[in-house]
Amino acid sequence: MKNVVALVPGGIGDQILFFPTLDDLKAHIPEVQIDVVVEPRAVAAYQLSASVARVIPFDFKNRNALADWANLIGTLRDAEYEAILSLGRSKAVRLLLWLTGIPKRVGFARLNPLGLLTDAVPVNLDQYSAAVYHDLLKAFGITTPCPLPKAVLKPDDQAWAIAERQRLGVAENYRLLHGGSSQMALAKGINKIYPPAAWVEVLQALQQRQPDLPFIVACGPEDQAWVTALSQALPQVRVTRPPDLGKLAALMAQAQQILCTDSGPMHIGVAVGTPLVALFGPTDPAKLLPADPRFRAIKSPTGNMADIPVSAVIQAACHG
Repeated sequence: MKNVVALVPGGIGDQILFFPTLDDLKAHIPEVQIDVVVEPRAVAAYQLSASVARVIPFDFKNRNALADWANLIGTLRDAEYEAILSLGRSKAVRLLLWLTGIPKRVGFARLNPLGLLTDAVPVNLDQYSAAVYHDLLKAFGITTPCPLPKAVLKPDDQAWAIAERQRLGVAENYRLLHGGSSQMALAKGINKIYPPAAWVEVLQALQQRQPDLPFIVACGPEDQAWVTALSQALPQVRVTRPPDLGKLAALMAQAQQILCTDSGPMHIGVAVGTPLVALFGPTDPAKLLPADPRFRAIKSPTGNMADIPVSAVIQAACHG
């Protein structure tokens, strides 16, 4: 098999969680070229992947006209793929797979009521999400355990991270805080923002206990509001604005510890292997963090992120 495409709806985090599937497929079939179809907001994730040859943007969540779907089908047909994998759960995506004419169509069994898939894999949602996706490889005879997501860092990005630390006056040992959340999550009514006032207490307490571990606060394109609130309370806080995900990942990789919320950057932190403490509100940590002692989850007792006690965050960070 030489030419495979995967449809991967979702944001940055979903793509990172799919990395083990892509990497293991490439490892078992080294000659294969893997392309992915992803939403425009998630294209940047593939700066961190060495297994993908081509990224095709397509906004699955948009109200696409028939011409948009027809163009995508034409693109997939023209490439003459031998197999297609899909995480999509909508009827439109299942029909799309069939219309491509690709001979091997792999998806989850519960999503195949009309027999549009050639390989319907049983789905087990009671596990780490990366492992859920990895099960699709059973259709290729690959039954090895799911590895952890792994990000590939470019030398230029690593050099940028070193220079950025020097600009901020931070030596090799530091903590990185990323407390933002996507606007899409907020639009869905899922609040993953830990209050800035609570973060201020966390930072002050940890700096008093471990003054040799200063903080760098990472600010993404959608994080300005909470970073501004944090900076107003702590004027001396060091703020970085990485221009792309590769540079953010490099800065995370060089940190001693990451503090974050359930978000795309959390998955990047896992993929670079840095110990982290992640805060969870309404979502289930067991499905979003691997069972690895480097990665600690703090789950809100009420499902509301703001109800996580500051003391719990401080304790986890000191013993992480």
